[in-house]
Parts: sequence; structure tokens; C-alpha cells
Amino acid sequence: MTQTPRPLPLAREHPLAPPPEYARLREESPVCPVALPDGKTGWLLTRFADVTSALIHPDVSARRGFQTSVTSVTLTPEEYLASGFGTSFIGMDPPEHTRYRRLLTGQFTVRRLKALAPRIEEIVDQHLDAMVAAGPPADLVRDFALPVPSMVICELLGMPYTESKQFQQRTDTIMRLERTKDELLDAMTGMASDMRAFVQEKRRSPDEGLLSGLIEAVPSDGVPLTDDELVAIGNLMVIAGYATTANMLGLGALALLTHRTQWVNLCEHPEYVERGVEEMLRFLTVGPFCLPRSAKADLEIGGQKISAGDPILLSTESANRDPAQFDAPDVMDVTREPKRHVGFAYGAHQCLGQELARMEMRIAFGRLTRRLPGLRLAVPVEQVPMCSDMQIYGAHEIPVTW
Repeated sequence: MTQTPRPLPLAREHPLAPPPEYARLREESPVCPVALPDGKTGWLLTRFADVTSALIHPDVSARRGFQTSVTSVTLTPEEYLASGFGTSFIGMDPPEHTRYRRLLTGQFTVRRLKALAPRIEEIVDQHLDAMVAAGPPADLVRDFALPVPSMVICELLGMPYTESKQFQQRTDTIMRLERTKDELLDAMTGMASDMRAFVQEKRRSPDEGLLSGLIEAVPSDGVPLTDDELVAIGNLMVIAGYATTANMLGLGALALLTHRTQWVNLCEHPEYVERGVEEMLRFLTVGPFCLPRSAKADLEIGGQKISAGDPILLSTESANRDPAQFDAPDVMDVTREPKRHVGFAYGAHQCLGQELARMEMRIAFGRLTRRLPGLRLAVPVEQVPMCSDMQIYGAHEIPVTW
């Protein structure tokens, strides 16, 4: 590397805008050396074309070591295995990844999602009813954005909602940037233990939930999933289904209330909700620390030679603001004709739960704009406490009134 490695861009001038350095990097150094918090040096990709190319490149691996590129707290392989948390299939390559991918794709069926839709509508209505009954002011995160996806993921898995609070607390600990190794291990071992008990309960008393479906499913190799594999999948579903969707609901609401004309557009034209959701997924991101990858062999992306073993960070946040892919990318427009974005990544590792997330967002924003058209921020957007202390970006609180 001849260029001086720079830190990952994280400083924002506005809570809803990417770090401004990304615009300069796309122009001047779209594949640039980046200094990682763990002391390693890798490559940061910022253009849409390069990010999508890397996501489908056969020599770009999703496998990751136990060393994190986000926080300074590191687990050894022995500590990670001892946690019982399990190895997530999102950190695997084919053919190992393909086995899990096919199995899970068979569970996220159109039939299952259609059957879940009325329950999502009921959950959303219950929380809006409670907000309206309590009257303003309210915290849109506490009263709506957090509990709705928490209850939905419980419905999907077949998990009692009473058990979700513990999973939420442990997920928050795992996602914090500042936590001790003991705190991290305690959260991981506790979550693994609870999920293992849940798996064993579903083996005894199966239901129509996704976890029971995975227990009964037979993979392509004919070998049923073990408890360890089910624990890893269950933990991933809880973290992805709760934390990412909750923060996207909060960010989406904050963006709409900040860009007031877009809020009014959705209130007056409910037919724009589907487009509006796609625009939120493009315009906003809950993943500021990029998708971690590594080079399996020497390769070239964006005219830059990358050596085997080099870490690679893919900024979907920057890619979704690339003017080479999107017209006026820094403008939020809920009437925009949808175009392929990387809000759910791309290729073999594209998010399995993306249609569920879309459905939750469409129902949530459709009903929110209909029930509370006068909703507005109770404080200036600059005073909204953002999750700059978390691995997943969003808002800790969104004070609103109406």
C-alpha cells in the first residue's frame, strides 16, 4: 500500500447524512487503504460499482476471524467457542454457506409472510392505540420502533414475547462499542443459554414458527441441524430481526419528520409508501461500520490490486449515495422510482429477511402516517440522541408530539 491508511470515516455533520469524507473518497480514492481499530490495515470500497462487484467476486470471502474491526475488545477463538454463541452462516463461504442459505430460504416463504402480515398489522395498531391514548409527548423509539419488531421476531420464531426483553438487553450489550470482555462474554453466554433452552423446548413441542420449521427441515446433505447450529441461527435472527429493523424504523421516522415535505407526501398519498420504504432503505443506513470481507487470493477491484489475506470493508452507506448510480443521491424523495440499492447487501449474502423487513416498514409507516398525520419532532433534529456508541446506527430516543 503506497497511500497512508486513514481511519474509517465516522464523523457526521448531520445525524441523517453519511460522513462527508465518503463523497471525496468516491471521487479521489474509491478503493483506499484504511486503518482498522485492531491494528490491521485493509481496503475501504466506497463506490456502488465496486461494492457490488466485491459482493459477488469469487475471491472475496465473507469468512472473518474472531478479531473485530469495530471495537478494541477481541475474543480468542477459544473464548468465542466457549461462549456457545455459535458461528453465524453470514460469515461463511460456499458450499458451507449455501447449505444454510437454501435451508433458511425455504423457511422465509411467501405463505409464511402473508400469514404473518395480519399479526404485524395488529401489533402496529396496538402500539399506535397506546400512544394515542397516552397522548403527547412520546418517545417514538421506546413506544413504537423498538417494541414492534421485537414482537414480530417473536411471532416469526414462535418465541413468547416475555422472553424477548432479556434477548434485547443482551443484544444491546453485544452491539455496544464500549464494553469489557467480561460484559461481552456474559451477554453472549447468557443469550446462547437462553436460545439453547428455547431450541430444546421447540424440539419437545413444535409449532408453526420458523425455529420449529428449521428443526423439522432436512438440509440437502440429509443431516438435520444440531442444537449448536440452531442456536447460532436463532441468535442471528433475534439480533438482525430486532436491532436492525428497530433502528431503521426509528431512522426512517426521523428522516421523514425532518424532511417534512416527504412526511406530507406519505400522509396525502399512501400509494407512495412502498416507494418511500425503498427510498429510506437507500437514503439511510444502520450499518456505519461497513460489511467486512477479506481477499482469498490476489485480485483487482476498481483498478486497485488487493493481496490475498487483506481485509476489505464495503461501505453500503457510501454506495447508496453514489451519484453514478442514483440521481440526486443526497435528496430524500419518497416518490423516487425504485432502483437497485445495497441496503440489504447483494448477491449470495443478500439479507434473507429483507421481505419481512420491507413488510414491517410498509405496515408501520402506512399506519403511522394515517393515524398521526400531525406527528412532529418535539426537539430540533440536532438534539435527538443518536446511537454513535453502537455498532448499529439509529436513535436512542425520538421525542415527538402531535
